[in-house]
Amino acid sequence: MSRSKDKPLLEKLLIEDVASEGKAIARYQGMVVFVSLCVPGDVVDVQVIRKRKRYMEGYPVKYHEYSPDRAEPFCEHFGICGGCKWQHLPYPGQLKLKQRQVSDDLERIGKVDTARVLPIIGAETQQFYRNKLEFTFSANRWLTQSEIQSGQTGIERRGLGFHIPGKFDKVLDIQHCYLQPEPSNQIRNFVRRYAIENKLPFFDLLKQEGLLRNLIIRNNSAGEVMTIFSFYREDKAIEELLDAVAKAFPQITSLMYVINPKGNDTLNDLEIKLHKGADHLIEVMDDLKFRISPKSFFQTNTSQAFRLYNVVREFAGLTGKELVYDLYTGTGTIALFLARHCRQVIGAEYVREATDDANINARLNNITNAVFYTGDIREIFTASFLS
Repeated sequence: MSRSKDKPLLEKLLIEDVASEGKAIARYQGMVVFVSLCVPGDVVDVQVIRKRKRYMEGYPVKYHEYSPDRAEPFCEHFGICGGCKWQHLPYPGQLKLKQRQVSDDLERIGKVDTARVLPIIGAETQQFYRNKLEFTFSANRWLTQSEIQSGQTGIERRGLGFHIPGKFDKVLDIQHCYLQPEPSNQIRNFVRRYAIENKLPFFDLLKQEGLLRNLIIRNNSAGEVMTIFSFYREDKAIEELLDAVAKAFPQITSLMYVINPKGNDTLNDLEIKLHKGADHLIEVMDDLKFRISPKSFFQTNTSQAFRLYNVVREFAGLTGKELVYDLYTGTGTIALFLARHCRQVIGAEYVREATDDANINARLNNITNAVFYTGDIREIFTASFLS
């Protein structure tokens, strides 16, 4: 061990297990050490960045041995972006370790017997599975270590991508993301290039100034795309940008924007305006149709959501006589999956646009035994509500 007493360098630690939030676990003199970017079986030198009474946190500075279970990450942004934390571990290994972690937590914290816990139902695909991503514009993007060490001057500081974990004001410029199918990358890269070429001001998160704030891209299984721009203020350049995007990407069936002058990025209390196309997407699951508006919550992995809903329906064991409550119902997906198998479903959700969609979804599918209420669950889910 070397370096300072408070932030030592711990040499040749064996990574033994995994923890939450993408961290792995080693031990030093009886103390747990949480380490990023490692998998069980790695032997590494760890630079401690945080020391507490019962644990330490750090990052690897040298690998002495690589675990035989380690995989080569497929994304160039892995390790910096923070969005995909386990690319360096093959998917079967991820499932095995996560299964064990859930069982351990249930037994240790919940005092639950896990003998009957069923195996995780893994996803069929590990790339391009998301139906929604949100990107952030930055006038002063995060520089990678290689960029800093290059000594290059005049580096473009405007970027469009994801927040660096734990740093609200730092954004990593993303060139290619493997989470969402095309044209997601193409749209994002086109918008960045257009904005730079036309000198549109990227937002400065610290100074709270600029024009371009956020870009949200949603898609459905049919390949239709909803694109939502968030701007800090009104500007004549907005219409020109939106027209350019619409012309370049005819597969965008819903092009929308919002003016957000607030100190945060939340949109639930703001009016989203339609520039071109429809104001929603339609997703089809089984034989059910679901309307998705820009503010509506919908499970971001559509295929896994479908498998989840089928499991819920199976486990519920409905006979057709039950009254089912679906709390935080969103657009009513689970509620409508169950409606045909019970007497009635009542859904509750605090986002007005979501319950509006849920009621529309019920009508779209000719379901008459589902009703949806808007409000804070703590306030509306009372004894009188249940009666």
